[in-house]
Amino acid sequence: MFIDTTSEPDATGAVADYYAEQRKAWGFLPNYAGVFSHRPAVGNAWTTLNLTIRSGMDRRRFELATIAAARTLRSTYCTAAHAKFLRDVCADEDSLHRIAEAPDGTTLDEKDRLVYQFASKVAADATSVSQDDVDQLRSAGLSDGDIADVVFAVAARSFFTRVLDGLGAQLDVQTANEFDPALFASMVVGRPAAALPVAG
Repeated sequence: MFIDTTSEPDATGAVADYYAEQRKAWGFLPNYAGVFSHRPAVGNAWTTLNLTIRSGMDRRRFELATIAAARTLRSTYCTAAHAKFLRDVCADEDSLHRIAEAPDGTTLDEKDRLVYQFASKVAADATSVSQDDVDQLRSAGLSDGDIADVVFAVAARSFFTRVLDGLGAQLDVQTANEFDPALFASMVVGRPAAALPVAG
């Protein structure tokens, strides 16, 4: 981390409450929590925004769009975390392997490919999005609300990845260890994961 953060034992008040919520959600205190120790209200606002977007759309589509955005934005943290959610929450390990083999999404099924590539395009340069991009998604069966949800997910992810990478947060060892090393290597698109502490 590039800035000093509040350790969990030293946390009080709103910071302690924020840390407790993050520990409850993950089963451990994720490294990113520290970046919000100076402004826990921002961390809480992010959680509310993220959950609001996610709860209003198909969960699997949310994860695919988020992974596409995270990879484009070179966020190892978010790429791996949402790969875990795609596998464990959505029961879709097949797509993880397809993305590992073809990070541009070309081997995904047609609708997934269009969503994935659209999300990547929004993350890379939203001004490059055209009416044709939207019409392709409509032709694949997405409603205008579905398309807006993909953009909401990508835009929110852009905020979070910039905060984490701008302040030097590294993916938690616990999450990195959830994957086969070869599969995890395909998810390292930016900052490496944190290292295990050296004993002694």
